[in-house]
Amino acid sequence: MTHPSRTPAVFQSLLGELVTALDLSAAQAANLQVRGNDSLASCFPVSDLATAAIGVAGLAAADLLAEGAPGLPVQVDRYLAAAWFKTSLRPLGWELPAVWDAITGDYRTRDGWLRLHANAPHHRERALAVLGCANSHDAVAQAMAGGSGEDLETAIVAAGGCAAKLRTQAEWQAHPQGQAVGAEPLIAQEWTVADIASNWRPDPQRPLQGIRVLDLTRILAGPIATRLLAGLGAEVLRIDPPDWDEPAQAPEVTLGKRCARLDLRRPADRQRFEALLTSADILVHGYRADALERLGYGVAARRAANPGLIDISLCAYGWSGPWALRRGYDSLVQMSCGIAAAGREWQGGEQPVPLPVQALDHATGYLMAAAALRGLALRQRERRAMTARLSLARTAVLLTERPGASGGPAYGGPEEGDYGETQEPTAWGPALRLRSPLRIGEVELQWRRPATRLGSATADWSR
Repeated sequence: MTHPSRTPAVFQSLLGELVTALDLSAAQAANLQVRGNDSLASCFPVSDLATAAIGVAGLAAADLLAEGAPGLPVQVDRYLAAAWFKTSLRPLGWELPAVWDAITGDYRTRDGWLRLHANAPHHRERALAVLGCANSHDAVAQAMAGGSGEDLETAIVAAGGCAAKLRTQAEWQAHPQGQAVGAEPLIAQEWTVADIASNWRPDPQRPLQGIRVLDLTRILAGPIATRLLAGLGAEVLRIDPPDWDEPAQAPEVTLGKRCARLDLRRPADRQRFEALLTSADILVHGYRADALERLGYGVAARRAANPGLIDISLCAYGWSGPWALRRGYDSLVQMSCGIAAAGREWQGGEQPVPLPVQALDHATGYLMAAAALRGLALRQRERRAMTARLSLARTAVLLTERPGASGGPAYGGPEEGDYGETQEPTAWGPALRLRSPLRIGEVELQWRRPATRLGSATADWSR
């Protein structure tokens, strides 16, 4: 499919901020070529964000290859970028499970709206215990109707559940957490000397061939980051605890990876994890900020175990402020930071209106991958090791600072020609995968492993 080119001012503004955050240059940014002008319908420039986030990951990959091929052009298909921000998979003869649990959703309270996120069974149980009601949408709606949104949010979160009250952008900017996040950098980076000897060099066709990525992430941003790294040739080993599953998302995000399970409360599994950690090049993790610390694998311990480790971490609500340890997901952050309220005003309705895709997750995932690529490049050139921190709430600031719907024709969804011709034999059945939205010189993303089930591999690097 051919689309005319387009370089709107908002896109250039977004791209410029991302390039600066990653310490790339304007000359490098000039190598980015964008095809297409379709836009997802939203009161925020979601398609511009999608294109810029994927594009800057491509620029970081080109920079990694720059010693052998300076000035590589990077091409992003804006149409396919929007498609990948929705779903890249088209099942053939089978269906994906429902994305949302039956009681996950937006509920009226006596003073507004509250979103409940109950996809994980333990989050659902804790919310229902607070509400004191049965596990049904009608029962939850009745229990919510008479309560204060803020009180319900506080109680559910305190009990270990996940909920978010609908706030306007002005309310979020006045909130202590909104102020804390607004003061944080988009990509917080720390560097340490890593005087490590390495014979590794990027392969011109598979740039990350020979790089090991230890993946401790859950839906959705972190797995998107490691999926991109796998598409560039990295060996990605995802580790999950024994009881965790993501039935609706695993076919989407385990592409190119091996997936294993370890229980880090068991000595034998801790020993195996520590061996993996010391031999990894990149660690990507998306647990709450104190989770690894409580297990004995905090920042200092990780750095001591592997001085050259490129350590990329994600949280929902930011790394400072009163909500720094709060559980959160894309849809909850959209409620908290004013996106869903702005959408409601834009559509002139009563209910919260989220973005047309989980853009905070997807964009942050590509930025995490870009940070990992920058860390790898500078480890090669300057013997420095990176620690980088990102959050969904800070990515929301990036987007909401630029209100206004994107121009161009409305994105209409993928067509037959947008999928690759070769069927992917996923663990659930055959499927087609969208063509890659990104090209770096002659390099296209290629995944040599089909999507697989969590826990289907052993916890070791492939041989």
